[in-house]
Amino acid sequence: MATVLLVRHGRTTANATGLLAGRMAGVGLDDLGRDQVVRTGDRIAAVPVSAVVSSPLDRCAETARAIVDRQAGAPLTSVDVDLTECDYGRWQGRRLADLATQDLWQTVQAQPSAVIFPGGESLAGMQSRAVAAIRRHDAAVQAEHGPGAVWVAVSHGDIIKSVLADALGMHLDMFQRLEVGPASVSIVTYGTSRPRVWATSTDSGDLSWLATSVPSGDAPVGGGAGAPTADGPRA
Repeated sequence: MATVLLVRHGRTTANATGLLAGRMAGVGLDDLGRDQVVRTGDRIAAVPVSAVVSSPLDRCAETARAIVDRQAGAPLTSVDVDLTECDYGRWQGRRLADLATQDLWQTVQAQPSAVIFPGGESLAGMQSRAVAAIRRHDAAVQAEHGPGAVWVAVSHGDIIKSVLADALGMHLDMFQRLEVGPASVSIVTYGTSRPRVWATSTDSGDLSWLATSVPSGDAPVGGGAGAPTADGPRA
C-alpha cells in the first residue's frame, strides 16, 4: 500500500499572535515557520516522493514548495480544496483568547462532533471531506506508482487531527486528545484490513527507512522490531 506523510504547515504570523486565521488571505509563514519547513523538507528529502497535494492556502503552498524543492525528482504537485482549513465562519480572524470565553468553546473541546461554527462549517463535515480526500489521493497514488509509493499531503492542524482520529478508529469527540505541531510529519498507511498509524506529529528523526521498506498492512504480533533503521519514526 502507499504511505502518506501528513504535514502541517509551518508556524504563521497568525499562530504567533494568537489569531484564528481560518481561510483568511495573506497569512504566510513567519521567520520561524520558514525555518521549520526547511527542516521538514530536508527530512523528507531522504524519501523519493511520488506526489505532493496541498491545501490552497498560502501557508500550505509555502510549506509544499519547501518539500518539493528538496526532492531529487519531480513529484506531481496539485492543490485540493478538500484539504483546506475548516471554515470557522464568524470565528475567523478573532483572537483565540477571546473565543475561549464563548460557550461554543467548551463544546469544541468536549464534543467536537456537535460543533457547527457560526456562519461556517461543522467539524464533522470538515472531517468527512478531509478523510475522503486523503483516501482518494492515496488510492490514486498507489494505482499509479505501486504499493511502495510515498506521497505528501500538506494541510492544517484540525484537518490532520481529524484524519489521524479516523485512522486510529477514534470518535471525532476524542480528536482534541491529539496534538499536531507546525511543520510536523505524521505517517499513515491504508491497508485492506485497517489503516496503520506509524507516527504522529514528529519534528525530528530519520525518514529514510520509507525509501527502502514497504510498510506492511498486517500488524505484527508482539509489536515487531520497529522501523528498519535505529532512528526510525517515533509517535
